[in-house]
Amino acid sequence: MRDERRSPAESTGQAGTRAAYPLVRVYRTGPSPYQLPMAGVAGRSGLPAELVSRFVALGLVDAERDARGRLWFRTSAPSAIARVQRLRDGLCLNYAAIGVVLDLLDRIESLETALRRSERAAKEPTTWT
Repeated sequence: MRDERRSPAESTGQAGTRAAYPLVRVYRTGPSPYQLPMAGVAGRSGLPAELVSRFVALGLVDAERDARGRLWFRTSAPSAIARVQRLRDGLCLNYAAIGVVLDLLDRIESLETALRRSERAAKEPTTWT
């Protein structure tokens, strides 16, 4: 119980840091989607852990840090890393450009989904009763 009342700076043992208190306490109701550790993702993707952590820092791969600072990834992270590598090798893009391309591809996918949804809704007969 004592551990809950300590500030984040006290619980990490960092002396001289300013305490930050969250405004809202967040509780997870289900299991975390972030289940793969760094070693698992690096091993599955065939890349060094330093490069995978660089991808996280650049925002190319989504990850979550636990209380100890370790990175945890979704199960889809190896395929996301493979996508980044394909874009880099196939188009000879730098990592900043890959981030822009990934954002554009995600936007295109969401627009295509919305278009399919609206086409489906337009084909359905409407009842006026």
